[in-house]
Amino acid sequence: MTGLSISLRLLVFLLLPPAKGKRNNPSLCVVNDLLWTPHQFYQPGDLLIGGLTSQFISVSDSVSFEEHPKRNLLHEPFAVPKTYQHLLSLSFAMKEINEDPKILPNITLGCHIYDSYFDARMTYHNTLNLLFNQKKTVPNYNCDIWKNLIAVIGGLDSEISSHMATILAIYKIPQVTYCLFAPVMSDTIQRSPLYRVVPHEEHQYAGIVRLLLHFRWNWVGIIAMNDDKGEMFVQTLDHKFPQNGICTAFTARIPTHSNTFDIYNMLGEHFLNMIIVLAKTNANVCIVNADTFGMSGLQLALNQFEAHLLAPMHKVWVMTAHFDFSSEIYHRGLDIQVFNNALSFAIPLTEVQGFQGFLQSLNPQVEEDGFIRIFWQQAFDCVFPDTDLGEATVDSCTGEEKLEGLPGPFFEMTMTGQSYSIYNAVYALAHALHAMCSPRTKHGILAEEGNINTPKPQQYQVTPLSVCNDNCQPGYGRQRKEGKPFCCYDCAPCPEGKISNQKDMDYCFKCPEDRYPNNAQNGCLPKELHVLSYDEPLGFGLVVLALGLFLTTAAVLKLFIKYQNTAIVKANNPNLTYALLFSLSLCFLCSLLFIGQPQLLTCHLRQTAFGIIFSVAVSCVLAKTITVVWAFLATKPGSWLRKCVGKRLANSVVLCCSSLQVIICMVWLCTDPPFPTVDMHSLPEEIIVECHEGSPTMFSCVLAYMGFLAILSFVVAFFARKLPDTFNEAKFITFSMLVFCSVWLSFVPTYLSTKGKYMAAVEIFSILASGAGLLVCIFPPKCYIIILRPELNNKEQLARRSTLQCVYSKRC
Repeated sequence: MTGLSISLRLLVFLLLPPAKGKRNNPSLCVVNDLLWTPHQFYQPGDLLIGGLTSQFISVSDSVSFEEHPKRNLLHEPFAVPKTYQHLLSLSFAMKEINEDPKILPNITLGCHIYDSYFDARMTYHNTLNLLFNQKKTVPNYNCDIWKNLIAVIGGLDSEISSHMATILAIYKIPQVTYCLFAPVMSDTIQRSPLYRVVPHEEHQYAGIVRLLLHFRWNWVGIIAMNDDKGEMFVQTLDHKFPQNGICTAFTARIPTHSNTFDIYNMLGEHFLNMIIVLAKTNANVCIVNADTFGMSGLQLALNQFEAHLLAPMHKVWVMTAHFDFSSEIYHRGLDIQVFNNALSFAIPLTEVQGFQGFLQSLNPQVEEDGFIRIFWQQAFDCVFPDTDLGEATVDSCTGEEKLEGLPGPFFEMTMTGQSYSIYNAVYALAHALHAMCSPRTKHGILAEEGNINTPKPQQYQVTPLSVCNDNCQPGYGRQRKEGKPFCCYDCAPCPEGKISNQKDMDYCFKCPEDRYPNNAQNGCLPKELHVLSYDEPLGFGLVVLALGLFLTTAAVLKLFIKYQNTAIVKANNPNLTYALLFSLSLCFLCSLLFIGQPQLLTCHLRQTAFGIIFSVAVSCVLAKTITVVWAFLATKPGSWLRKCVGKRLANSVVLCCSSLQVIICMVWLCTDPPFPTVDMHSLPEEIIVECHEGSPTMFSCVLAYMGFLAILSFVVAFFARKLPDTFNEAKFITFSMLVFCSVWLSFVPTYLSTKGKYMAAVEIFSILASGAGLLVCIFPPKCYIIILRPELNNKEQLARRSTLQCVYSKRC
């Protein structure tokens, strides 16, 4: 038992007179009610539900403990018109339950409701009144019959609920509250039979964080009461904010005060500094957690100082569910526009059918309600004729005034969130009682209503910013400022190759592999395929060049076949000539395999076909050169060398040299063949589609062997270039091999230093250039004689020119 409970019992014991009779002895009913108040609402029933509302604000003198406690009102109570609906929602719920035969049949619910007056003394007093005699406050004693009080609903805030719980816990009376409890009061809650019909306060903290993140407000101020609850609120947010990237720009405290009149004494002393801080800060969002008096003080201070001393602040006010900012009693006298940009957390609710008609049927002249007359007078700014006002002149209340004509801040015709929670609390108690009274079930029944669908609030279309500094735009990353909170930062451009596509990103990041950063570095663009295609000028030009060389070679071949019986064609082994021209034409065509998007088949054929065909061509050249040398050495008649000169020697050279290259290519294809692949990284804005060579060793072997044949042909032709023969091709072959070797020696470094389609273009050009070198250096002299000098194309001319060459060279 708490010290407060012990003190209350001691106080009660001292106030009670000695009891000598029975429990219900009428002689004990003469005890005076020390703090009696007339404002109450009673509706009889078999079972009573108690209620403690917060309808009035009254100001009384302080207790000096120099005389018996008494309550001297210094002013007529102020009604908070909007909270009158709390009482009506309780009454309406009981009316529905009593008329419903499915819930508590043959049992009527009644209620007894007092007010807390926003005062601890009156809260304790009226909680005792709920428990005991209706007219005299005598704890642990009933002058008439014992009340059938089954539970109490209340109160409006956590302080009132805690005060009620202190008393109700002693008598094990269940309490259902509709307020959010501060964590500092958790001990009181755990020791009390107290139940809530609203979510835990922890959900409100999560909601605040989600709200700020939704609007990207990361530079906010916190205003809280200067008490334990306010301290806990600030500490909780200070813990949650950094975890979600939110910084606290400032923290201000609202001084605690017991009544409204204390606020005026604190305006200049306490509130002025707070208003100055609000005016100077660049945080445009303020989270406010305060009770009714605290919000009253903030509203008074904003109205008092903003217009005279400071420029309008235009803040966004985020109110917690502890306070309904539209329930203030000062709205008629103060400018509520200071809270124009306000977002308030509230309890979810749904529309209750019939409640509006219930409100429209109220009549202050008929209702036996201790609250309705003061509410009616202050809501409609009138007085009833039987009210003593002295000489003051005020409009009279007729009772015919329409509640629907009142503005929303004073009274609403639909249930508010708190009224809806009270409505649900009554139904929860009724269903619990029904389950207890029902003989058919062991654990009771469940509510038959379906799921409640709460309407989804619409989002604001233009919201202000509340940040320490301007947002970092896409294309920039945040950079910490030394000595500043993490919400204060500089904006640094993203490094090359990285982007940021949202505001206030901590780090820039790379685009996916198939995309690259745009110029502003705030987005990614799709990479294009990088491949040598027929559509582009380079590819088209190489195709035209390859086809032109092919047609030229085919024309030369056709010419030699046509004049195959002439002396110049026969003199240089026509079969080797045909093989060389045919292989050259295929070389020009195989260059087309390097154009277009690579496929598996083309990748297999590119290098292997090129290597084999070129090896055949170079082997033919080598065979021609060896044939010339061999023929010159076999000049003596009957020499065994003469017998070896002929088709067998040439064919053997071509077959042996080409077969070795074929073997190399077959091994390559069987072990580690080329394959199509993509290179995402070599070029920043393109995806290279290429043929991977598979085994670079085998590719090098193909090129090396072809180079070996070319060098061998060049060496043999070089030494045979001056042999006496009218149609000695050695000197032409020497020059053609010099061109061939020069092309491929320059190919290697150029090929290795390029990427993508330019590698293919370099190889195509090398193939065409080397093939064209063989064609141009060997065949034009013969074509010249065949076409333009046919008189030289006979045996006599061959013999005569051979003799002259022999004399001049002195080798005959």
